[in-house]
Amino acid sequence: MKINKQLLQINRNFIICFIASASLSAVAAQLLAGYENYQTTTITIIIGYVIYFGLFSSLFYIDNRKRYKTMESKLIKKELLKLISSFGVGEIIYLGIRWPSLYYFLEIGIEPYLASIISEVIATTCYMISVTVFLRKTKTF
Repeated sequence: MKINKQLLQINRNFIICFIASASLSAVAAQLLAGYENYQTTTITIIIGYVIYFGLFSSLFYIDNRKRYKTMESKLIKKELLKLISSFGVGEIIYLGIRWPSLYYFLEIGIEPYLASIISEVIATTCYMISVTVFLRKTKTF
């Protein structure tokens, strides 16, 4: 099996962003413990998204700026469309797992920080797998 540098970079970025997002989301969930569970869940996930995508965008740009400078704009657009569609499918899967699992864990009385971390691990694992599979299937990298 051939190792793909771009997929390794993207998965490395996923892990870095996951650590930052999971950590700060756990803190947010704990700070929001006095609110209704659906509010805690929603706000925690929004905070996680802001952190995740802010950091991921920066890391993706740093990793690919030289590569995209040498590519034709037609190829860049094609690749970015495949990336966006793969990430979009991954986000649907992520959110479909993250929100219900975090809400459920809060409802059964697990500490908010722990509920956030557990649901983040589950959802991010599914997200990483789905995005990697879709990037391979679409032959993006």
